[in-house]
Amino acid sequence: QVQLVESGGGLVQAGGSLRLSCAASGRTLSRYAMGWFRQAPGQEREFVATISWSGGSSNLADSVKGRFTISRDNAKNTVYLQMNSLKPEDTAVYYCALQPGVGISGYSGSYNYWGQGTQVTVSS
Repeated sequence: QVQLVESGGGLVQAGGSLRLSCAASGRTLSRYAMGWFRQAPGQEREFVATISWSGGSSNLADSVKGRFTISRDNAKNTVYLQMNSLKPEDTAVYYCALQPGVGISGYSGSYNYWGQGTQVTVSS
């Protein structure tokens, strides 16, 4: 059984930065693609970023391109989401997820393990 634990969320002013981490236990992440999703109050969960098992391929939602970066350190069994130039509309609970495959996907149904989420709040 794999467990994913997100950290790094918090309160930040607009224009600021945060780096989220997703640490895994119970399974080696290096075999799997990973993703980040977010869910704001009253809204559906939406795709943010995904990265292949090797880190060689990645994709970002249009709303965060140029501001967010996804990366991974397979030696540390950890995936990261660097968030710069944060906006109030980025406020949400951010979840990392594991996909049982090596390719990237922006579809939440492709992911079968999820973390508990970390709150990111951006004040204006």
